[in-house]
Amino acid sequence: MSPRREADDACGIAQAAAVVGEWWSLLVLREIARGHVRFDRLAQELGVSRKILADRLRTLTAHRVLERRRYQEHPPRYEYLLTEQGRGLLPVLVALQDWADRWLLGDGTLTGLASDDGAEARRVAALRGERVPAGLRLPGTDGRPHDPVATGARATVVFTYPATGVPGAAPENPVAQIPGGAGCTLENRQFRAAWPRFVDAGIAVHGLSTQSPQEQAAFARAEELPFPLLSDAQLQFTAALRLPTFRAGQSLRTKRLILVIGPQRVVRHALFPLNDIPAAVDQALDLARAASGEV
Repeated sequence: MSPRREADDACGIAQAAAVVGEWWSLLVLREIARGHVRFDRLAQELGVSRKILADRLRTLTAHRVLERRRYQEHPPRYEYLLTEQGRGLLPVLVALQDWADRWLLGDGTLTGLASDDGAEARRVAALRGERVPAGLRLPGTDGRPHDPVATGARATVVFTYPATGVPGAAPENPVAQIPGGAGCTLENRQFRAAWPRFVDAGIAVHGLSTQSPQEQAAFARAEELPFPLLSDAQLQFTAALRLPTFRAGQSLRTKRLILVIGPQRVVRHALFPLNDIPAAVDQALDLARAASGEV
C-alpha cells in the first residue's frame, strides 16, 4: 500500500468524498432534501438515467446516508429518506451552495444583500409552486417544535433574517460588519405591529434564522413578539428550499426574504431581495390574504 493510500485511509475528506463526492450523489442528496424522495420523481427532477440513479441510491443506502422505506406493496415501491447521518450532510450542501453563490455565480463579495437579477434572486423566484417538505420540525422560542407551515392556518408567512441581537449587548461583530447582515429588529417590529391584521385574516407568521432558539429567545421576550421565532440551526429548511445564505464568522446566516405558503404547503409567493421592509410586510399580508382566498 502506497503512503498516499495510507494517508487517504485516515483522511476524513477522502473518506467523505468516496461516499458523496460524485456529481450525481450530491444532486441526489439535494433533491431528497427538497422532499423529492421517490425514484420516478428523482429521475424527473435530475434528468438522469434510471441506471445511474439506482446505482447512486444503492451506494448512499449502503453507507447509511439514506434509508429505503416501502410505501406500496404491489408492486413494491420505495422512497428514500435521509438518516440522521444523512441529515448531517445538509450543512455541507448549504456550504457548497453558499461558496458557489459567492465565488462562481457572484463576484466574490461577502454580503447579506442581493441583486434583483442575480442567481440567488432567480432561485428564490423559482420557489413559487414548490412544496415545502412534510415532516420538518424546527424548535421555536416558545419551547415547542413547529412545522414551518402552520397547521390550520389559511396561509403561513415565513420571514427569514440573519440574526437577532441580544438585548443590552453590543451587536454580534461578525454579522454587523457585513453589508445587510446586521439587525432583525425592524422586520420583527413591523410584523408585530401588523400581527392583529394577520390574526384576523387567519394567517400565521413565523420568523426564522439559523440561530439557536436560546439565542433568539431573549430577543423575543424583550420585544414581546406574539409569534414564534424558529431555529433552523441544522439547516433543514434552508437546504430544502435552497435559501440564499452568507457566512458570518464560522456560521451560515440566511439572507432576508419573505415566503407566503398556502395550506397545502405550496409556496405561493417569494419576496426577495427585501429593500423596503415595511412595504414588504404589507405586501406579504395582501398576498397571503389572496393566497388563502380571502377577498
